[in-house]
Amino acid sequence: MEKLQKNIDYKFNNIDLLKQSLTHRSVGKQNNERLEFLGDSVLGLIISRELYQRFPLIDEGQLSHLRSHLVRGQTLAKLAKAIQLSEELILGQGELKSGGFRRESILADAFEAVLGAIFLDSDYSTVNRVILNLYKELLDEANPETSLKDFKTQLQEILQKRGSDLPQYDLIKTSGKDHDAIFSVRCSLNNENIQVEKSAKSIKRAEQACAEALLVMVSKL
Repeated sequence: MEKLQKNIDYKFNNIDLLKQSLTHRSVGKQNNERLEFLGDSVLGLIISRELYQRFPLIDEGQLSHLRSHLVRGQTLAKLAKAIQLSEELILGQGELKSGGFRRESILADAFEAVLGAIFLDSDYSTVNRVILNLYKELLDEANPETSLKDFKTQLQEILQKRGSDLPQYDLIKTSGKDHDAIFSVRCSLNNENIQVEKSAKSIKRAEQACAEALLVMVSKL
């Protein structure tokens, strides 16, 4: 876990807190769900305060939308990958066999849990520093005007300008129990012969993840 601590620029006093934050519920009762709950709240507060200070002229609705853009699951999973968090995840056998260390929802939850663990291990000032360091590039690039348009809207606008067909979204699979279902969606651009598949805890999130991936691909055409 030394590598992860180096990547987040924080050394734990109580290494057991870090270990718990990386332990998925598939392992047992001593897992990271409570730390995830705490980390979610801490992250929301710190990002909200930072946006409030950075953008004094935008209203509450714009601030809320911009925050959602920064703390959504896809963003958290990307940050988790950037710090190579997947290498330290502690998963049950079932999740290991199914490649759970690559699943965005698991990575996002563990990322929040690590932040909750840092808060308990130190103080608000310290976790504030860690979060703002991890988010530096995203915050510097944050644009209220762009973030107000979700990925599906952005993709649709680009395709319309090009005179291309609109994307087609299809639910292709639902897995897991009802209270913890994972939805897999395929998005196709037929005239470009491109398609992507993404999974999330809701159909809407999966569609947005597909649109985000297609935005990157379309921009390179």
